Amino acid sequence: MLLPSINKSLNELISLLSQLTDCEYAKPCAALSNSSIGEHTRHIVEMFQCLENNYELALVNYDDRPRNALIQTDTAFAVLQIQLVKEALDKENKELELEQIIDKEQLRIKSNYFRELLYNLEHCIHHQALIKVAILQMESITINDDFGVARSTIEYRNKCVQ
Repeated sequence: MLLPSINKSLNELISLLSQLTDCEYAKPCAALSNSSIGEHTRHIVEMFQCLENNYELALVNYDDRPRNALIQTDTAFAVLQIQLVKEALDKENKELELEQIIDKEQLRIKSNYFRELLYNLEHCIHHQALIKVAILQMESITINDDFGVARSTIEYRNKCVQ
């Protein structure tokens, strides 16, 4: 169920990007502390790429990313990167270590591929919720009502309707 959920979120993002001009995509938004939809999209993409690029090494440090500005300014390039992420997701679960430096102290925590995929899904949804703030100001853009909403919230809402 994890991969279909990730693919659903990434497909929603692709659908959104197909409606935006590069100018709209890269434009700073006051409601997002002057960050852009493109910056949030780049962040989503690069987190997945970081996991993919470090799978074989089994050591993931999400802070150590290239921060490719083209992902945040060019919608076609961003869509291509998302498609590449989707193609690379289906891997065996295996032990990983998560590395992060906090207050100049290096931490290493045991994890695994599926746990990190779940983290990336939740992270993706969180950033989609932020993107939605900017999108709601654009009358010509349509997104699914569930865009940027946690799967557990969607399930809860569906139970309440019944």
